[in-house]
Amino acid sequence: MAAAARWWCCWKAEVNLQRNRIALWILAAIALAVGVHNLDRPLANPDEGRYSEISREMVTSGDWVTPRLNGIKYFEKPPLQYWAGASALALFGDQEFAARLYVALCGLLTVGIVGYTGARIGTLETGVAAALALLSSPYFMALGGIVTLDMGLTLWTTATLCAFVLAEFAPDGSLARRRWMIAAWAAMALAVLSKGLIGIVFPAAALGLHCLLRRDFSPLERLEWGYGLVVFLAIAAPWFVAVSYANPEFAEFFFVNEHFRRFLTSSHRRTEPWWYFLPIVFAGFLPWMFALPAAAMHAWRSEVLGRGPQPLRLAILFAAFVLVFFSLSGSKLPAYILPAFPPIALVLGRYLVKAPTQRLAMWMLPIPFLALALGYAAWISPDSARDAWTRALYLEARPYALAGAAILLAIGVIAPILLRRGRRWLAMIGVAIGTLVMVDCLEDAFEQMAPRQSGLAVAEKMRPLMSPATRLYSVRIYDQTVPFYIGRTLTLVDYSDEFETGLKTQPQLRIARLEDFPAHWLRSGEALAIMHPDTYQKLRSQGLPMQLVHEDPRRILVRKP
Repeated sequence: MAAAARWWCCWKAEVNLQRNRIALWILAAIALAVGVHNLDRPLANPDEGRYSEISREMVTSGDWVTPRLNGIKYFEKPPLQYWAGASALALFGDQEFAARLYVALCGLLTVGIVGYTGARIGTLETGVAAALALLSSPYFMALGGIVTLDMGLTLWTTATLCAFVLAEFAPDGSLARRRWMIAAWAAMALAVLSKGLIGIVFPAAALGLHCLLRRDFSPLERLEWGYGLVVFLAIAAPWFVAVSYANPEFAEFFFVNEHFRRFLTSSHRRTEPWWYFLPIVFAGFLPWMFALPAAAMHAWRSEVLGRGPQPLRLAILFAAFVLVFFSLSGSKLPAYILPAFPPIALVLGRYLVKAPTQRLAMWMLPIPFLALALGYAAWISPDSARDAWTRALYLEARPYALAGAAILLAIGVIAPILLRRGRRWLAMIGVAIGTLVMVDCLEDAFEQMAPRQSGLAVAEKMRPLMSPATRLYSVRIYDQTVPFYIGRTLTLVDYSDEFETGLKTQPQLRIARLEDFPAHWLRSGEALAIMHPDTYQKLRSQGLPMQLVHEDPRRILVRKP
């Protein structure tokens, strides 16, 4: 009987392992399908248009050292994503899905790294649960389909953290430990090439805090400083040297303006209260959001103070530092906090496996009420529109938003029932699948808002009217998506904003004053101009001849008669 019982337990454990593997592969396929489905929607302003256009101009110009936006030098960020985007555009053409491909792959790779690390530092079950936790984050999954630099940064900072953790779990003096540690240095270099010095700051600060709290600095001695620094500099340094040599103004702008001034001041006009990122983090894990404090406390207490690896404490410190760092910054945007999500998923994954199912069910009780509130907000959203055009777009988006709220309601009702019945894995898998479908619905809702968020409609009107000799102007505004869709740059008129640094060395690429525009407009030859409705009315009142081609509350397209 004892032998039969042992056989039964082993067989059941093997079935569970195989089930978890199959579930993870199924979820990966669903995530990939959802991601691919949404990669071809119109690009949105401002980030998607900006970063996609920089990649397009790299392909067009053949200059992969100096990034350019609208033909003007653009030094705000390093080039790794521009290179990846340019490679995809060169391979697949100027398509939206090609512009988003790198970001989507970064998101999926991050899920894989989190799952693999969770399995290596715990069990296969904790690895699967960590991957499920990240797949259950609607914020993380949604940003996996939006062209920003933050998902690329998140991939490489996560890889840095996880490679270090895996090195710490490898035997002392082993080749595996050296390889993982060097992999951490390489990933950190790619994080720097993704978004600058924060690629160093985040892992260094987290490790420093970890050592201070433990009063154990021996991990610093195991960092493979010699080989690691060589690998780091070999990957990160060449572009910085090349771009500085080609553009003497680069170093001062990039390191002083884009790092210290952006962090210490509000010069970029992105000021928000100190608590701005807290609701984003909690709402970002919406189905499990109320379990986050308990998961963090459980992870912190489960790793006793000692000299052995404490991966979950390190993950908590990493996420906490990212949160505090950006909370103290004078410049805040929602996507900045994304690198905190994978470490939190590692912590949450362990809790989802260890916590009693009844307690997990309790943490999900408020979700149906949130779903109803979101559904109500979606229903009344057209009433908040400023004009009839926007109201019509909200009405088109509303069914998809309501479907997303309905799916969240179903998650909040069904998952607690399964958890109370002890069906932990079925509930976790259902939450992940439901979240992925909910994100798909919300992205479909966002797509209905494309005429408001994207210049695609304007570009479609421009293309038939353009020839290589047609002059193109952007008057007092700059629609980030239009150059990508027309495959051309525009002459800026009375506009600088983020182009200010580049225009100091390339002043010929703009018309500095609106008063000078009529003379350029009236030159012989065809011309098109994009402007705000107020600017159009002002120029029209001055008698400037303009043929109206497109009009909406955000932009006007005119043609020279």
